Amino acid sequence: MDMQNQIPTPATEEVNYVSLFNLLQEFTTIPNIDKAWLFNSHSTTLQGMFYINQPDLVANKTKKLMLSCQIFKESESSVNFLWAPFPIEISGVSLIIPSPSGSKLLLIWNPKDDESPCRFEIWSLSRMEKDFHIPQSLHGSVYNDRWFEGVSWNLDETFVAYVAEEPSLSKPEFRDAGYKKGGGCVPADKNCGTWKGQGDLEEDWGETYAGKRRPALFVINISSGEVQAVKGIDRSLSVGQVVWAPFHDGSEQYLVFVGWSGEKRKLGMKYCSNRPCALYAVRAPHHDSKSNEQELNSTQEWYILNLTRTISSALFPRFSPNGKFLVFLSAKSAVDSGVHNATNSLHRIDWSTDGKLHQSAKIYDILPVVTSAEEGCFPGLYCTIIHDNPWLLDNSTMIISSIWHSSEVLLLVNVLSGEVAHISPADPSFSWNLLTLDGNNIIAICSSPVDVPQIKYGTFTEKSKESIPWSWSDISSPMFRCSDKVRSSLFSLKCSILKIPIKEACQGIAKGASNPFEAIFVSSKSKKNDPLIVILHGGPHDVSLSCFSKSWAFLSSVGYSLLIVNYRGSLGFGEEALQSLPGKVGCQDVNDVLSAIDEVIKLGVASPSKITVMGISHGGFLTTHLIGQSPDKFVAAAAINPVCNLALMVGTTDIPDWCYVEAFGTNSKHSFTQAPSPQHLTLFYNKSPISHLSKVKAPTLFLLGAKDVRVPIYDGLQYARALKEKGVDVKTIMFPNDVHGLQRPQSEFECFLNIAVWFNKYCKLQGKDHT
Repeated sequence: MDMQNQIPTPATEEVNYVSLFNLLQEFTTIPNIDKAWLFNSHSTTLQGMFYINQPDLVANKTKKLMLSCQIFKESESSVNFLWAPFPIEISGVSLIIPSPSGSKLLLIWNPKDDESPCRFEIWSLSRMEKDFHIPQSLHGSVYNDRWFEGVSWNLDETFVAYVAEEPSLSKPEFRDAGYKKGGGCVPADKNCGTWKGQGDLEEDWGETYAGKRRPALFVINISSGEVQAVKGIDRSLSVGQVVWAPFHDGSEQYLVFVGWSGEKRKLGMKYCSNRPCALYAVRAPHHDSKSNEQELNSTQEWYILNLTRTISSALFPRFSPNGKFLVFLSAKSAVDSGVHNATNSLHRIDWSTDGKLHQSAKIYDILPVVTSAEEGCFPGLYCTIIHDNPWLLDNSTMIISSIWHSSEVLLLVNVLSGEVAHISPADPSFSWNLLTLDGNNIIAICSSPVDVPQIKYGTFTEKSKESIPWSWSDISSPMFRCSDKVRSSLFSLKCSILKIPIKEACQGIAKGASNPFEAIFVSSKSKKNDPLIVILHGGPHDVSLSCFSKSWAFLSSVGYSLLIVNYRGSLGFGEEALQSLPGKVGCQDVNDVLSAIDEVIKLGVASPSKITVMGISHGGFLTTHLIGQSPDKFVAAAAINPVCNLALMVGTTDIPDWCYVEAFGTNSKHSFTQAPSPQHLTLFYNKSPISHLSKVKAPTLFLLGAKDVRVPIYDGLQYARALKEKGVDVKTIMFPNDVHGLQRPQSEFECFLNIAVWFNKYCKLQGKDHT
């Protein structure tokens, strides 16, 4: 396809940059709600706190803000939110954790450098009660990553358990007078002719955890500020997601946490739920009486108890309010098969009322893995987190946010009967996410690709067989107000979910893998055949949701239709569909994307002459495969940290197991433990986009994070440089301080600004006014 006549002049491209910059900036200023809390719940007047974030492009950081409100329950079916006039910026805060009663608030500031302490502030009744500075000789930063992260108040609000980096190990010290084996953690005084050696390599958990020390468990007494490391936990275990177990008078106080073994090589943890883990219980330190601790140590050792020996994965422990049940999520399908994400299951342990722990406690299945579901039926559990307090007032029913095909929905789950119900409105073009609970009432966020987020209040009504027992109301909020231009742009768009039939299904294919997959289609209400951007998620075992994305909305507003494809292997469609992809990457997923493109062309809503494609990670793998396997179909492409050469990636990534599982199939999940054979390297190459590079014609933009350890930059650079040598128009932008997800505000902004300019350059949209 000849592109020379389509390339605009530099002056036109400059105007294009300016107009697109202004429009993208208006979308970028829309904030997000991170968390919400209610205080004095179950009364007619509540206090609410909403923790929101907003990008600060100039500072290249995310501002963290708190907006308060009063909530008046005017009747059983009517509620009114009275918002504070302005949010308050909470500068530098790493974590905010209210106490169970809501009478105290813990704020944590992580160290700014290698020498400054952690700060813990305790607030109550509009004043600060305590301010503790915890030196790095005790521990480093408190984890706030939503995975290892765990900060938990005990019931009487006297202690807080939390997960933080263990102290630095001592390193060798070199000096004029000679060598010293260990010099502690204090930096050596270089002016005295002394310096610290590097010491042995300490493996970390890969992408976004580079350089972070092992997560360990600590408890602080909020009266005295005394901090103790929890004893009995071996250093081979990385700790996370801690909660206090129910306490009974006269019995020991226990902490329950998730533990991941790092005894062998630590593989990448970010976006990977397939790392084996278990729930453990350990005695909490006794701060109030050292004699008690001495007495305990003289009669029996501190010990740790594995509560889930019979299952390969246990995550997000949640005790029921009455202390009778311990419920947890399991990613055992991912662990057992080797895929990085898969269908979850939900389980229950009946907690002992006498405070004594039993290693042989029975694990009950609440929601098993769903292999294949009939149309309209529950497709399985897919959630990345369980809310800190997901319980309704009956102590046996949870509200969980979960993926259901291409949308996120609210589920009601009874942990005794296993009953599950979809309780958010059944419009798949909208996604719902739980914010917090008010007794049996629900506060949630609802959005679509063409609708900014909206706070919803679900009022519980008496349960009946005919209807879902929640009535939903829109809550007016100042948080998501946007400019007239953004509002007008979104009003001109529409969104639908397309079901794409499988073409030429292979004989013997699993039933779930032969069902249609889905694509989200965003287009203009008034125009047909706008240029098309095909958007491909990474993973591959991830999903694109029908929720609001500022970046997608910006691209739609520029004048593009979006085809956002959830090819087979995506989350939300049952385990058989997901497991059909390993061993077939570069073939089945590529064909699914081509089928989705053919479908919108057949429907008459896309022009075959103006199709572009973009994706991140495995989505970049598909992008570069598509422009090689179907070189005449695409006028331009953009690849963000793409996987281009598996033979190169397998020796440099933090997830070599991923390379084997996706290229060879799940039977090869342990093959990474050996050096790849010549045969393996050949197959890796043949499965990779680089094997089709000689056929590529589409101008391609590469956006790479220099600190990416998931798909190191040389993977994308090798492909981009070879493509440029071939004479294809190539542009590469490097973000020197960013990682795989390009999550820093400036990186994300520049990424989508350049994608819009690049696609405009080859789709003749450069004359459109966006100012």
